[in-house]
Amino acid sequence: MDRKLLDLLVCPETRQPLAMLGASGLAALNAAVAAGALSRVDGTPQSAPLREALVTHDQRLVYRIDDGIPVLLVEEGIPTGQVADFPRGDAARA
Repeated sequence: MDRKLLDLLVCPETRQPLAMLGASGLAALNAAVAAGALSRVDGTPQSAPLREALVTHDQRLVYRIDDGIPVLLVEEGIPTGQVADFPRGDAARA
């Protein structure tokens, strides 16, 4: 993702800055997807694995990136608290 765009993006709910989610965070979320144990804020199951995602500064909410486009809708965010082994601190500015 373009660094200039990433620097402008914030969580639509908390206004925290967003960063790219690292590989271990994606792996933990995708393991939960495969187990059928991951849902979005609105309760909809996240059934497709994530290729890329953005994470809030406090690491509590993840927003998926579909075909290079961040999906920054609060109801489609994915709370990380539902993933017991979600690695905290797995974000880096691109």
